[in-house]
Amino acid sequence: MGIEIRKKEGESVNALIYRFTKKTQQSGILRESKKRFYHKREVSRVKRKASALHRAKKREEFTRARKNGLV
Repeated sequence: MGIEIRKKEGESVNALIYRFTKKTQQSGILRESKKRFYHKREVSRVKRKASALHRAKKREEFTRARKNGLV
């Protein structure tokens, strides 16, 4: 899925770059690559639940320590 741009006879470099940029924007290659680059994978249900349980346990320990004057 590559884009091929050939320099036309008598065409300036700036015009060539402009045509190339226009083609890449129209094809959606940049949009697709950015989407793939910044995409974060979904965390599994089991990991989310384990993380939530861990946070709840740590919160409980912290409140208990605060009540006992340790914090």
